[in-house]
Amino acid sequence: MKKTPLRMCVICRTKADKRDFIRIVLNKDETVTFDPTGKVSGRGAYLCRNEKCIMAELKAHKLSKGLRHPITEADYEQLAKELLAQCANEV
Repeated sequence: MKKTPLRMCVICRTKADKRDFIRIVLNKDETVTFDPTGKVSGRGAYLCRNEKCIMAELKAHKLSKGLRHPITEADYEQLAKELLAQCANEV
């Protein structure tokens, strides 16, 4: 039996299976992107797949701490569009 990796949401701090989260990645060129596959190389941070945690992140900006890198407002705006679209597609 294969062990499933656990991850923690940077907002609500709940732990769950890696597949239950949305992964945000800081690439080597210091751009922040949404990783739908969970396999893009770079430093990652995880958010719950619900709109409540996504909206809380957009207000609290805790991703910068999780990624250990400052995130610009433009990156946050782009990320918000991607994440909210992803959340809407899953419903």
